[in-house]
Formats: sequence, C-alpha cells, structure tokens
Amino acid sequence: MSGNESRLKAISAVVNYQPISAPLNFAETSAGDLFAVNVFNSKVMKQRLPKAVYKSLMETIQKGKKLDISTADAVAAAMKDWAIEKGATHYAHVFYPLTGLTAEKHDSFLSPNGDGSAVAEFSGEQLIQGEPDGSSFPTGGIRPTFEARGYTAWDVTSPAYILENPNGTTLCIPTAFVSWTGEALDKKTPVLRSMKALNEQAQRVLQLFGHEDGSIVTATAGPEQEYFLIDQNFYLARPDLLTAGRTLFGAKPPKGQELDDHYFGAIPERVLACMLETERELYKLGVPVKTRHNEVAPSQYEMAPVYENANVATDHQQLSMLTLKRVAAKYGLACLTHEKPFAGVNGSGKHVNFSFGTATLGNLLEPGDTPHENQRFLVFCAAVIRAVDKYGTLLRAMIASAGNDHRLGANEAPPAIISIFLGDQLTDVFEQIKTGKPTSSKQQGVLNIGVDTLPPLPRHAGDRNRTSPVAFTGNKFEFRAVGADQSIASPLIALNTIVAESLDYVATKLEAANGDFDEAVLALLKEIVDEHGRIIFNGDGYSAAWHKEAEFERGLPNLRSTVDALPALNSPEVVELFGKYNVLSKREVTSRWEVKLEQYIKAIQVEARLTLKMGQTMIYPAAMRYQSELALNCANLKAAGVAGDSAMLEKVSGLVQALQASLTELGALLRHEAADLEAEAQYMCHSVLPVMQTVRAHADALEGIVADDMWPLPTYQEMLFIK
Repeated sequence: MSGNESRLKAISAVVNYQPISAPLNFAETSAGDLFAVNVFNSKVMKQRLPKAVYKSLMETIQKGKKLDISTADAVAAAMKDWAIEKGATHYAHVFYPLTGLTAEKHDSFLSPNGDGSAVAEFSGEQLIQGEPDGSSFPTGGIRPTFEARGYTAWDVTSPAYILENPNGTTLCIPTAFVSWTGEALDKKTPVLRSMKALNEQAQRVLQLFGHEDGSIVTATAGPEQEYFLIDQNFYLARPDLLTAGRTLFGAKPPKGQELDDHYFGAIPERVLACMLETERELYKLGVPVKTRHNEVAPSQYEMAPVYENANVATDHQQLSMLTLKRVAAKYGLACLTHEKPFAGVNGSGKHVNFSFGTATLGNLLEPGDTPHENQRFLVFCAAVIRAVDKYGTLLRAMIASAGNDHRLGANEAPPAIISIFLGDQLTDVFEQIKTGKPTSSKQQGVLNIGVDTLPPLPRHAGDRNRTSPVAFTGNKFEFRAVGADQSIASPLIALNTIVAESLDYVATKLEAANGDFDEAVLALLKEIVDEHGRIIFNGDGYSAAWHKEAEFERGLPNLRSTVDALPALNSPEVVELFGKYNVLSKREVTSRWEVKLEQYIKAIQVEARLTLKMGQTMIYPAAMRYQSELALNCANLKAAGVAGDSAMLEKVSGLVQALQASLTELGALLRHEAADLEAEAQYMCHSVLPVMQTVRAHADALEGIVADDMWPLPTYQEMLFIK
C-alpha cells in the first residue's frame, strides 16, 4: 500500500524505531532484591519505628483496631527520613476520586526557618490529613462548586511508597477523600467500609463453626489487566484514540484474529522489553505481578498479579495502569486500556479474582479435596451464590460504562446476563444437596497424553468457562465482566457488601436454629440452592439459546446498556442495602448514580463531537478528492472516446452523499438538551449512538474504496500489525 504522507511518516517512524533509553542491567539486581524496595511496608516500619508505635500500627493493619492518632508524629518522622534517603523532596496525598483515575496533591518537605535556609519537616498532622479541592471532582451534587473544602485522610492499611521520576522522587501516601460534611467523594472510603461489613458478618458465621480467635476476615482481589500496545506515532495520528481512547472509524483489516495466531504467541521483542521494565517498576512498588502473555486480538496483551488485600489490590491496580502507560511511552508505544479500542476484534476486560479469608484459617473459599464434607466452605460458597442472584443487577450497574457496553452488550465475553459458573464438581455437590445429603465429590483424575516421555498430568475435577461473568475457579470467584479501563473499587464495594448481606442472612438463620447444627446447615444450603440455583449456569454464555433461557425460563435480566443497568444502582433495595451496612448513605448512593450517568453522557458527547469533526474535516474531504479524481478520469476517458468506470464513481458518490447526510443528522442531534440526566442518557444511547454507527458504516465503506494515498487515518492493518 502506498499511504498518504502522514501515514507514511508514522510507518517510517515505526520501522526505524530506536529505544530512547539504555537497556536495563537486569543481571545487576535480582527481581527478589527489587521487590518492595520503594515501599514503606511492615518490614521497614519494624526497623524504623519505636516498638510500641509499630505494635499499635500492626494492630490496626492486621486486626482492624482503631488507629491511635498519637502515633502519627513518630510514623511521620520515620517516613520522612526514609523518603529523603531515597531522594524525595515532596510528599503527595494520593486519592481516588469518582473519575476512576488517580489524583495527587504534592507538597514540599522544605519549610523556611527564618534565617534564609530551609529545613525538612513532616508532622503527624500533615501525614493524617490533607486538604485538596472538594468541588472540582465529580460529586453527584454532594459538593456545589462554591463549596470547595475536602479532606484526604491517611489510609494506614495501604502502605506509602516512593514514586521515581528522572528528576527526583516523591513520597506517595494512599488516602481516603471525603467532603467537609464527612461524605465519601472517592472510591477508597466505601471499599474500606464494605470490607469492614464483610468482616463483621463473616465473624458471626465463623463463630458458629467454632472459630473465635477474632482474626480479621479480609477480602482479597487479584485483578487481571488486558490492554493494547500500538506505536505512538499511529496513536498521535488518530484524534479518536488520542481523545476518546477508541477508534470511531476503521474498516476491518483483511486479517484480524481469525487464525488465533496471536494468543499466547511469542511476545514481540519491543513489547517484551516494555513489559519487563513495567514489571521491574511494579516490583519496586510491591505490586505482585505474576503473569504476562499475548491476548486474543493482535497487539493485545495481559498481565496479572497474585491476589492480595482487596484495598491494597485496588491501589496497586491504579498504579499498574499508570505504570503501563508511563513505561510504554519510553518505548515509543501507547498503552490503550479502553474496553474496545478496535471494532471487530477482541475487547479488553479486567477479571477480578475475589475471595476472603483470615490469617489463621486461610482462604474461606478453599473447597479442599472433598467439598461435600466441607460444611464451612459450602456455607460461604452458598452465600456468594445467593448474593449474586439477589443483587446481580447491582453488580451489572457497578461495571456499567460507555466503554464496557461495547463488550457486555455485544456478544463478547462475558455476556451482560449475570450468572455463576460452578464447574462440574461443585454443581454436582449442590445438586446432591437439593435432593438430600451430599455424599461424594467428583475427584480430579490423571490425564495420560499418550507419549511416554511426557508425564501424566493431574486433571481438575471440572473445566473452566470463559463466557461466564462470575466463575468459580478453584478457590475464588472470578468477576469477568469488569471493564479494562475501570477501577476495581466499584465491583469490590458491591461484592463485599452483597456477600456481607448474605452472610448476615446465613448467620441469623443458623443462630436461630434449634436442634442439630449439621441438619440446620443442610436445610439452609438446600433453601439457598432451591431459591437461587437459577443463577448457576455452566454452558455457553454466547449462545442465543442461553439468552432465551435466561430471560424466559430463569427470569435473569439482560441489561445490555448502561442506561438499562444504572437504575438498579439507585433503587430502594440497593439504597437500603448500602445503608444497612454503613457502606454508602442514600446521598452517597445517589451521587454515584448521578456521576455514572454524567460520565456516560459526556463520554458519548465527546465521541459524537469527534465523529462529527473527523468526518467533516478528514474523511469527507478525502472522499470528495477521490470522487473528483474519478469524475475527472471518467470525463477524460469519455472525451477520448473510451468507456470509463462510471459504476465506481456512482458508488463513491452514493457513499459520499450518505456520509454527508448522516453527518448533518448527527450535528443536529448534538444540539439537543434533555430535561434531566436520565432522559439525556437515554437520548445518547438510543438517538446519538445509532447515528454515529451510521456515519462510521459509510466512512468504513469509503476506506475500502478511496485511493490509499488519500486516506488520512492510520488503518487497522497498520496499527495492529506493524510493531
């Protein structure tokens, strides 16, 4: 292909790419020595804090005891000295507003001392509390613009860390972000509240099983991250990728992912170099990254960590996305975390592996070798089943966004119907519970491959299901419907709270039971399976048959779009749920519902304005020039007495007219103003998006016809396959 000048320059830059930084000396320092080197963790605190202060902090971190404010000065002094030794000049309260992104407020350690010099200071008061603007972030009406006061509060359970920059380092302190009225303006505060609720209710169940050591039940998470890497030159030449995070135009290339040749293939050298440096940077920050590989779509990749405390995992996930984007730029790459940056190929999710357990008992969702005999596991597992069935619409609402709609409502893994995959072993156990007492568990076998030089492999008792939104994967539930660009805080808030509600129900039932405890447990399990077993589905979530069965036979909702899903978030049942467990007040719930509506509307508005601008200023002019070239050619041939290709001219002319008409229609639609947020969101979904799709359809058809040297945008073939 020839390509126009700007595309040729981008391709040339890719082909002639040279790294902008020297290769890492990976043999000089091992990954083990690097791990958490920039984290003010318990090991560092034990070395630097007085014993009493250290013990007090550990009581808070490990057992959930109330924070002793009097220890703050000692912690601040030790933290400051440690940070300055690592080159820090500033500290930053890091918080997580309702944008879903990471926010920071930086302050210098240095203070003038009156004699012309400066001294480094950092007090307990400065550690505990900061004061960023509380009105310039999305608040859903909690803080009017003229009321600006907001506070950041030190989260002692998530360790401080050093963030390196070529010109210095910064001490970063994870914090909660609340308004002057004490209401949560962030995602961390309700995560911590929901973890507290889960612990309180799980303790009641554990006590019934004779476990009374009081060891805190901690929710754990391990979020997998899918993302695309493309050359930065292509990225900068695409206004849609640059501004909206996804391509609003782009014809399907001759080859996509049909051959399944990218998935788990050899990682390209430049990409692998980027991955290796990303991992080393994350190791320094204590992020337990474990896995990397090629994903399904061309230029799509994945990394996954080991699971950890859910609050810390949420902070680490934000760090991971920032680090991916920052390191990718060093290698001339752009990291795309949008759920659907390229139409027609696999989108990107963020599978959140969720469980909970204690330091003494371990993972409470560990079934053991004989799950049918493990009463405690069955009770906790049944509580999750009940929670997901009862509050499936809340789970769907919490992961609703304009970007995620391209996956969940578009026949891509997983579907928008919330269901649970249990696998053969657990499904069989719960089927036995329905008819009586479970007496057996399917056991894992041995897989003989038929080659003597290869060892026999242990085969799990059940297969996996990649089409299930919530799948049990051995000792945890994997929530696969979370979008790649989303914070995992919202789904964790929902999971923690709905499981807490189910455990409350379970504990209340068992506490009130008279007679044999084992019989009471069996009766409870049977009740849950009978009432909530409809949520269990081990089949193909893509199939039309399942969609029909889910809706008409099981009564499971299929909320394909954000506007379909969001009403559940502000429903009386959800408001009551969050209020009962002190996770979110009615006003805080309403604020999040409003913010999600606003974000959906604004995302579509941005995309629509981009579609209009790119269509009018880039694609339509290119198509017109080609139309003129064809018309001139036909006229010249006719003058010479030679028959010209008028059919192609007519085809191009028809598409140009259709493109112009659809752009005019889109422009008119953008002048609309609805009466309220819900009406505007409905309008964006049902009026604006379809016309955007029409504009794209005409433009993509023209891309397949217009002379390549006239087409103004890097194509899918170039972006996805030129490394």
